[in-house]
Amino acid sequence: MDLNLIWQTILIFIVGTIFLRIGGRKTISQMTIPQTVMMIALGTLLIQPVTTKGLGTTFVTAGVLVLSLILTEYIQLKFDKAETTISGKAVPVIQNGSLMENNLKKLRLTVDKLEERLRQVGVTSIQDVQYATLESNGLLGYTLKPEKQPATKEDIQNLMMLIQNGQLLNTNNQTQHNIFAETLNENSDDDLPKHLQ
Repeated sequence: MDLNLIWQTILIFIVGTIFLRIGGRKTISQMTIPQTVMMIALGTLLIQPVTTKGLGTTFVTAGVLVLSLILTEYIQLKFDKAETTISGKAVPVIQNGSLMENNLKKLRLTVDKLEERLRQVGVTSIQDVQYATLESNGLLGYTLKPEKQPATKEDIQNLMMLIQNGQLLNTNNQTQHNIFAETLNENSDDDLPKHLQ
């Protein structure tokens, strides 16, 4: 077994990781056709030096690549700085409904592509977003402003309890007539005209 081959394979893994890191943080499904072709070509070019060595060499090379990947993931688990260096970290692209243009430029992400990703998750306006980040895996993480977040089941249950308990006030600071009080308490309300009851 040629020890030179193992070092070549590790070197190919390191250089390939650097090239892919420089290439951007998009998953395969988010790549354009030219980016996909470029990544395939890069992979072919990187592995070409070891492909002409035979079947045994190919299996050893594949094993070394897998071990390199496992070692890299282990290092990322143990050291935060290594994780940031190897995989990167989330980059904010929207804050308080405003685009962070400098970060978009660094990521080479156009506003149209950002809007496309927001539409895919059901967001209709950038102004509705409190924070959005482009994660290290290429996906978009976001949170809506509090007033734009959908109501949860708990919110609806709390609102129903307020209505049932007669604690819901209207916006004009006048107490609303609780239409459920009569059926729940079996008491008629004296505020209503008798001819309408």
